[in-house]
Amino acid sequence: MNVSTGGGRPWSRAHLAALVCAIALLPTPSHAAPTEPDPRDDKSVEGIRAELNGLYREAEIATEAYNTADVKAAGQKKRLSSLRKDLSRSEDRMRDLRNLAGAAARTQYRGGDLASTGIQLLLGDHPDQALAEASQARQALRSLVTVSDSQQSARDEVSRQTDAAAKKLRELKSSRAAKAAAKKMIEGKIARAEQIEDGPQQDQTRKLAQLDNTETQKAKSRWTGSDSGGGAQATGAAERAVDFALAQMGKPYVCGAVGPSSYDCSGLTSRAWAAAGHPIPRTSQAQWQGLGHVSLASARPGDLIIYFNDATHVGLYIGGGRIVHAPRLGRSVTIAPAASMPILGVVRPGA
Repeated sequence: MNVSTGGGRPWSRAHLAALVCAIALLPTPSHAAPTEPDPRDDKSVEGIRAELNGLYREAEIATEAYNTADVKAAGQKKRLSSLRKDLSRSEDRMRDLRNLAGAAARTQYRGGDLASTGIQLLLGDHPDQALAEASQARQALRSLVTVSDSQQSARDEVSRQTDAAAKKLRELKSSRAAKAAAKKMIEGKIARAEQIEDGPQQDQTRKLAQLDNTETQKAKSRWTGSDSGGGAQATGAAERAVDFALAQMGKPYVCGAVGPSSYDCSGLTSRAWAAAGHPIPRTSQAQWQGLGHVSLASARPGDLIIYFNDATHVGLYIGGGRIVHAPRLGRSVTIAPAASMPILGVVRPGA
C-alpha cells in the first residue's frame, strides 16, 4: 500500500513502519507518583522563611528610623518651647527697663533722688548686680544704660536661637513624616508577609516550625557568655528591669509602642529600665551609642544585647544565654536564645 504525503510522493509500508518506531522511541514526560515527595518542597519552605525574615527586618529598620525621628522632633519641640519662654522673659525685662528709664528721666528732670523709683529693686536680680549698691542718681543712670544695652543684646540672641530652633523643628517634622510614610509602606509588605505565613499547607507549616526549632537549638549552642549555665543572678536595678520585662510576656509587638499593653523591641527595654528607676534612651541605636559597652563574655542579667550592624534590635539579657524581647510584628514578648540573631555588642545601663 502506498500513502500519499500530500506533496504528491507516496509513502511505502517500510517508510510508515520506520516512522512508527521512531515515534515510539521518543521520550515521554515523566510524572512522579502521588506519594513521591517533591524535592522542591524543603527549598520552598526555606524560601518562605527567608522572605518572611527579610520583610520583618525591613519593618524593624523602618520602625527604628521612625522612632529616632520622633525622639528628635520631640526633643526639638521642648527646646523651642524653652527658648520661647526665655524670649518672653527677655521681652518683659526690656519693657521693665524702658519703663524704668522713663521714670528715671522724669525723676532727674524734677531733681529728685532715683532711689525712690525702685531701680535697685527692679534690677537687683541681674547677674552683675549692676545697681545693687547704687546710691547716687548719676551712677544709677549709667548702670541703667549699661544694663539696658546688655539686655537688648541678650534678647536679640535668644530671638535668633528661637528662629533657628523653629526652622530645625520644621525640618525634623518633615523627616518624621517621610519616615512614617516609609514605615507605612513596610507595613503594607508585612500584610503580604502574613498572607505568606498563612498560605503554606499544613505540611509546610510543620516544616517551618521545624526550621525555627532547629535554628533555636543552633543559637543556644552559639552562645559564648560566661553564664551559659544560668548561674548569674540580677541584683538591684537590673533585677527590677528583668522582673518588669518578664512580666510583659505575651503582650504583642506593635511598631513604636512603649507599653503598657504592647511594645516594640526598644520600647520594652527602655520601659523596663525606667521602671527600675534608671531611664535610658528610647531607641536601640541610641542605647547602643549612649550606654556603657561591656564584653559579651561578661554579660550579666539586666544588660542589653544589641543586634545587627545597624543596631536595629535589642533584647534584655536574663541570664543562661537567654533574652526577653519583643521580636517582631505578629509575635509577642517572649524569651529567646541570646545568640538567635547577629550580635553587635552588649551595653550596660549605669556602667
